[in-house]
Amino acid sequence: SAFHKSVRGSDENAALHYLARLLVAGDLLSPCRRLLCIACEDIGLAWPQAIPIVKACVDSALQLGLPEARLPLADATILLCTAPKSNAGVLAIDAAMADVKNGKTGDIPAYLKDSHYSGAKKLGRGLTYQYPHPYPGHYYPQQYLPDLLKGTVYYHYGDNKVEQAARHYWDAIKGGSDGNSGR
Repeated sequence: SAFHKSVRGSDENAALHYLARLLVAGDLLSPCRRLLCIACEDIGLAWPQAIPIVKACVDSALQLGLPEARLPLADATILLCTAPKSNAGVLAIDAAMADVKNGKTGDIPAYLKDSHYSGAKKLGRGLTYQYPHPYPGHYYPQQYLPDLLKGTVYYHYGDNKVEQAARHYWDAIKGGSDGNSGR
């Protein structure tokens, strides 16, 4: 917990200290698991490339074993401590899961349902779906959420460079919307 919280708090010195305590105790799996989680939970969309980099470091550590595992794990720890942070993905999936758990689901729009089988068209499946790639920006405004959830926004862009660039990109394509509509 102290290791994870130190990385989340961007304190590389404290994080290295707690990593050292785990490794000196012979615990290789806990820091590997924590680093993978941190890359997704705390760095996330602010720098998505951290996920495969940390995965490579963890794979290397597990292949090397102790004491050499300390090398890629230290690199991953410092990388995550000094990386920009975002938990926007965590908040988004938790909100979506809360709706599902609370029965707030609704019927999937017919044009989004599988239409690649005999009889699907008779059921109205896939009839008005618009494949977005031929359209400008590879986007076509159509409703993807069930009617019950129309307008629901789970993901809110983080205040970091990567997520703000994505927001500006989608705002331009979607005509200045909040960047979340139709998705």
